[in-house]
Amino acid sequence: MNNQPNLTIERSSVELTKEDFVSDQMVKWCPGCGAHAILSSVANVFPKIGYRKENFMFVSGIGCSSRFPYYVNTYGIHGIHGRAAAIASGVKISNPHLSVWVATGDGDSMAIGGNHFIHIIRRNIDVNIMLFNNQIYGLTKGQYSPTTPMGSVTKTSPQGTIEHPFNPGELVLGAQGTFFARVIDAVPRLMTEVMFEAAKHDGTSVVEILQNCVIFADKTHDSVTNKEHRDDRTIVLRNGEPMIFGKDKNKGIRLNGTRLEVVTLGENGVTEEDLLVHDAYQQDPGIHLMLAKMSYPHFPVALGVIRSAMYPTYDDMVEEQIAYAKAKQKIKTVDDLLNSGETWEIK
Repeated sequence: MNNQPNLTIERSSVELTKEDFVSDQMVKWCPGCGAHAILSSVANVFPKIGYRKENFMFVSGIGCSSRFPYYVNTYGIHGIHGRAAAIASGVKISNPHLSVWVATGDGDSMAIGGNHFIHIIRRNIDVNIMLFNNQIYGLTKGQYSPTTPMGSVTKTSPQGTIEHPFNPGELVLGAQGTFFARVIDAVPRLMTEVMFEAAKHDGTSVVEILQNCVIFADKTHDSVTNKEHRDDRTIVLRNGEPMIFGKDKNKGIRLNGTRLEVVTLGENGVTEEDLLVHDAYQQDPGIHLMLAKMSYPHFPVALGVIRSAMYPTYDDMVEEQIAYAKAKQKIKTVDDLLNSGETWEIK
């Protein structure tokens, strides 16, 4: 597997630091917003990736998350609502030597931008999507979004939502996604680690970030992210390691027939050997899909890299087609045209 980010992108000849990626713009997110931790993690991981600062590109749509390009000292495009994935596709295909990152929210990406979202994933274009999932429209003041839990009372659902919410992981894998990970804003170390893995992946990476909106959806993820019970309600997946979780590291996930099952080590003869060992690189998405769909209270919520499968990328195949067309073309220069003996006319 790839152990380093894409080497076709130019490496930096000087050692960059976090400060090199800090913008001089005032950060206008609310105090306590989870986006602050995401921004800090990006500034931490970019020097570790090792590219020249000029080779990073941020693209966003509309929403609180989409202010991101202003707050990181790289090139960036603040696009229009829902179109970040389309813009990022064009950027990457026109300049494959850029490391392209998308900052988007659950409304921006999966409502108005839903079509672009699923198609950039199925094409497997080499971009990195950071999906801020706070289960609400924050910038437009608290309307329910495609990930708002059913029954939630919001500005646009005063009697509770009656729509089934998306599970982003299920949507990504359904669109033939090759990389999906999930983190929470309260654990920046894991966020940084996962973002580095996303950068290494050749293809579309989607990192869902369970983010808190302190104004319109405060503690929306609290049932799993609260520090008091986080260890018992989440599981951090690491490739090649058994699926163990719990404050006392005494719980695990095993496969019982065709279904996942939570077990307690030591009970009913269950040992560590009975547990599933995580294989993020498995091309078959079956187990990955089951892991992405796990939810509290029946299961712990899966964090970390859930899927990282290698498939050809759209941008690489476009480059190959262009190179093939150039190689087959008899006329490569103006001199070739002049000496070809063909009759031609300028109008």
